[in-house]
Amino acid sequence: MATAIVYGTDGTETGKMELPEKLFGHEVNEHVIHEAVVTYLANQRQGTASTKERSDVRGGGAKPYRQKGTGRARAGTIRSPIFRGGGVVFGPHPRDYSRKLPKKIKRLALVSSLSSRANAGDVLVIKALEFSEPKTNRFAGILRNIENVGKKTLVVIEQPNEATIKSARNIPGVKMVLANMLNTYDVMWADKILLTESAMNKMEEVFAS
Repeated sequence: MATAIVYGTDGTETGKMELPEKLFGHEVNEHVIHEAVVTYLANQRQGTASTKERSDVRGGGAKPYRQKGTGRARAGTIRSPIFRGGGVVFGPHPRDYSRKLPKKIKRLALVSSLSSRANAGDVLVIKALEFSEPKTNRFAGILRNIENVGKKTLVVIEQPNEATIKSARNIPGVKMVLANMLNTYDVMWADKILLTESAMNKMEEVFAS
């Protein structure tokens, strides 16, 4: 059974707790984690890179120089790929990089990644993150108390809270996501994962049912 350190709302350690086995007690499947991460990154690509082939480059209708007697290789157009300003050979063209994973595989990858991070002691639990107004310094103080300053931190909350989000968005290395939007890439990206108790309950409801 995986355990996590529990922190109070100010970032002081209050004890430990057992993590839900349905989310954090699975056998780690590295293959499906890899597939999920590759799929996520592929789906971020726009696929808009484009180059012009020799038929797309303007000009080059006239033969650049006579066929024989110059000592140079014969050439029919200055838009050949061997000339500066000519077409590009085998360059990229717009394409769709998107990939799909079955829902069961995506969920298996997520619980595998969560289990892997829990086994490594990288999952932390905080009772709540409640901000009535944006306070970046207060949020940074919480990270200092849990000795997580300067590390890539994934903060998982249950519901969007504008004050909480604004408090964290200017801190380098901090990424905040909603519990029901959690994905394998974010889990593997972070050095530490900080969950609120309500977010963990929401994750159990969404991903372990």
